[in-house]
Amino acid sequence: MSLTVPAVAAPHAVITELTLEVPPGQVIRYNLPALCSALQVDDPTRIAVETDGSRRALVTVYPSNPLADMPPPTDEDMLMDRHGRIVVGRYHNGRPARRQMFDPYTGSAQRSLVFGTTGAGKSRTVQYLLACEKRNGVVSWFADLKGGQSAPEAAGHVDWHATSQEEAILMLRVAGAVAEARQRRYHALGRNSFMLGDPDPLIVVRIDEANRLLEKGAPYREEGTRLVKELGRTGRSVGVGVELDAQASHLEELGGSDTLRAMLKEGEVTLLRWSSSMMRQLVADGLLPAGEQLMPIPKSLKPRVLRSQFAPAEEDDDDAPGTQGTAYLLSSPHPTSMMRHFRIGSIAPTPGLDPEILALYGPGDPARLEPESHDAATQIYAVRGTPAMETMIEIFKAEQAEKEAKAAAKKPGGAGAKRLPDRIRAVLADADDPMDAESVHAAVTADGGPAVRIGSIKNALGALVDDGDAVRPGRGLYALNH
Repeated sequence: MSLTVPAVAAPHAVITELTLEVPPGQVIRYNLPALCSALQVDDPTRIAVETDGSRRALVTVYPSNPLADMPPPTDEDMLMDRHGRIVVGRYHNGRPARRQMFDPYTGSAQRSLVFGTTGAGKSRTVQYLLACEKRNGVVSWFADLKGGQSAPEAAGHVDWHATSQEEAILMLRVAGAVAEARQRRYHALGRNSFMLGDPDPLIVVRIDEANRLLEKGAPYREEGTRLVKELGRTGRSVGVGVELDAQASHLEELGGSDTLRAMLKEGEVTLLRWSSSMMRQLVADGLLPAGEQLMPIPKSLKPRVLRSQFAPAEEDDDDAPGTQGTAYLLSSPHPTSMMRHFRIGSIAPTPGLDPEILALYGPGDPARLEPESHDAATQIYAVRGTPAMETMIEIFKAEQAEKEAKAAAKKPGGAGAKRLPDRIRAVLADADDPMDAESVHAAVTADGGPAVRIGSIKNALGALVDDGDAVRPGRGLYALNH
């Protein structure tokens, strides 16, 4: 069936909508280049395809890309409706795309995931969510594990702004303690669920660049994974939500925990531009229902044009709008409907803090943790955002070093086994041929000692060469200096 309707934004253009169906017993699949060829469409960004996961697909052909230009959000978009939702952007058909911040029907805080490759618009999406939380009186605890570079404007507009893995762990510990304190307090009051703003505020703990904290080899991976799982279990019914923002969806980059992934995928899942391997992982992990298929999100909106190899080069070959913010809301009622987030911040880079993003946060101070939970939050919460936090971090590091030393002392080789240079010397001594840093890292990781990062291995190898204990027999190769 084919239906042609007037385009809302362009009265003289038309939008063609096709409903396609395969015979019973088959599942509909499509090949985008073949579909474009059959419809004689030279720009694949003009086509939107949605499937029901079974036999039917809805193909919409627009006169131009409907998501090419997005406006900034309005104040009304940023305020929660009676269903606990905010408007985050628009679907390709112009309808508002909503994301739930809180479920008023169950009294549940949300558990969320935001995925996207580099340059997909994840940081701007996070900035918008943080600004919406501030405007709605939500207490935002935000760990920016890119050293604070992902969302620098958030400083001063969230209740807690952490910029290191160590402080992120401390933040998760405090969040878990607050959730347990609320559980005890609600039990004493006879309450079995959280009520928005009555009297406690909703809390969202967000870990940006979460793969840095939870990936294999990360120094605090085990504790970080455990704390996120515990917070997801205990926090939901007492108004403490958790969100992980990551560049990939692979299980190994999110703690390697099936329990954690299964828990988070029941919440709000946003998928920005992805890689093919990420898509396979989404299907394998059940984040995308079996049989569902998503239209790829290109990096650029500029259509590919075949020109003679001898034609003059165009000066604006690379001058084309990107697709930052384009996404799928996998947990929404329209998981296969492409949408795009509002334009957030200035179009061109700014030399300092972006004034448009700062304006999104609005005036005034952010919401704070209720006084009744301050005892549970301990001194760590009291010194957040002050120089005294560095003391807390140093205490945490000392505790971790002591734990690692005790663990290493129990392993074969005793306390000496914990020294990284000795571990590397042992690996090089056992090798028949020179090794590169990656091979050394793999062998050291398998020796039963504390986990180390590849950067630490490279630094230690360089130090061994400088000290004369090792040599570089070839580019990128290392061997003991016998």
